[in-house]
Amino acid sequence: MDKPVGDIGMEREENVTSLALLASFLRLGASSFGGGMAGWTHREIVERRGWLTDDEFLKTLTVAQIMPGANPVNLAVYIGLKLRGVAGACIALFGMVLPAFGVILTMSVVYQQLRSHPEAQAVLRGLACVGIASSLTMGIKTARRLKGHALPIAMAVAVFLMVGVMRWSLVAVVAGAIPVSVAATFWIEREKARG
Repeated sequence: MDKPVGDIGMEREENVTSLALLASFLRLGASSFGGGMAGWTHREIVERRGWLTDDEFLKTLTVAQIMPGANPVNLAVYIGLKLRGVAGACIALFGMVLPAFGVILTMSVVYQQLRSHPEAQAVLRGLACVGIASSLTMGIKTARRLKGHALPIAMAVAVFLMVGVMRWSLVAVVAGAIPVSVAATFWIEREKARG
């Protein structure tokens, strides 16, 4: 299965070469420190390359986040699959993992030598702040693009309160939220069809 999946057209497939896909995910894998991978990926794939629309990216991100495994890897594989089929998924996975593997290996050796220095702790705290800011930016961008309906907004607020404030299990909350979200979306679309 070398064809892209989903609603990505053949014209888009021809515009996304394997080399360009590899270059993008090597860049993402080498530059996205401290989390916030979705924000960096949106910037590269949607804003810089124009390979996916905002709507396509949000759907892809949603699928990647509800699948088991590391979200950045899921996102890379699914984007590669959508753009270039199975070969694209393998290229995106390779590009995403290779730089991170090399950087982690190098940094673990360096950290063993420098972990007693307060400057090393400050650098790690700074990188964590960058990751939090990137995740927050992606959340704000996503919220701006959601269609203005009360139910999706209420669902997002409810999940945030249950996981972020009340500290309920993320897996249990997501498992419970999925059927409610599907039912709510079905109801919204049916109401739209009725006019």
